[in-house]
Amino acid sequence: MSRRDNVCPVMRNRRFILFVLILCLLIIPSKSFSFDGPLRLKNQFPLFIHIMPLGLYPASVENSFSVGLSHSSVFVVENSPDWSVGLDMEITELDFRYRRDIPDLFEIGIDVPLISFNSGFMDGFLESYHDTFGFPDYGRSRRPKNEFLYEVQRDGRTVIKGENGGIGLGDIRLSLKRQMLSGDPVLSVMAEVDLPTGSASKGYGSGGVDTGVRILIDKQLGGHFRAYGNAGIVFPGKLDAREEISLKTFVQGGAGIEASYWKNLSFLVQAALQSSPFPDTGIREIDDAAVILSLGGRYTTGSGNFELSLTEDPNTAGAPDFTLNLTYTRKL
Repeated sequence: MSRRDNVCPVMRNRRFILFVLILCLLIIPSKSFSFDGPLRLKNQFPLFIHIMPLGLYPASVENSFSVGLSHSSVFVVENSPDWSVGLDMEITELDFRYRRDIPDLFEIGIDVPLISFNSGFMDGFLESYHDTFGFPDYGRSRRPKNEFLYEVQRDGRTVIKGENGGIGLGDIRLSLKRQMLSGDPVLSVMAEVDLPTGSASKGYGSGGVDTGVRILIDKQLGGHFRAYGNAGIVFPGKLDAREEISLKTFVQGGAGIEASYWKNLSFLVQAALQSSPFPDTGIREIDDAAVILSLGGRYTTGSGNFELSLTEDPNTAGAPDFTLNLTYTRKL
């Protein structure tokens, strides 16, 4: 049985669980409180993490400083006539984000990521998890537990070779957001550029300059809910690693809902997707659209908020098997 066939029951189970969670949120009576945008997270798939990584952003402008800590598990070991992709690792990322609103002009932003690829410690837990619920293990059981692998080859030549336990600066992102409509809905346009500050040969960066533009919208849905939507296009530079790879223009988009029930607590569900920036590799996990589905909560304090979320990959392509994310945001 193929991996795609095995995944179908998993996707159905996840969709049922998501339906139950959303239903529970909808039937709880409550007073509505303030909203603070979609979850501050992004796709940590190692081949996409440095090419304008997928995430959702609010249309509203803000003054804030955020620190996000994310941990993901990735397993893709596949070959095609031209490509060999070996990804068996856990990824930890510490992301610093600064946003400053210049009144009547635009919001400026900078994201500075620190990334670590490592062998990790969760293979035993994941094996028990898959066995207990009958989920496919994607071939993990055929490799030694917690053994690191990060090597991508094309035509037998190494393109990227990652280091176990290494820590590196990722590609720094700069952004400008201009609000076009205020009130309800809020509509903005955001332009972004990723600078090649990370080592491409070791997988921390792309080695090229990536640019993108997206449209953002925030919309109130009654007193208890607020919806967020993004749609954009990215023009990547070349992947300039040990070998140079031409990348494709790709699209990103997504939507989320924030439900505010109590004074200091809200719940969020969101989904985002992107097409692949890579040329056709013949490997489904790289060529198919990446989809990330996230569930989380936000606790608001007097000066900021904490977010805790879990992200899954319902399409089992172009995204980690799962990601845990914890973010603190301080309002300035």
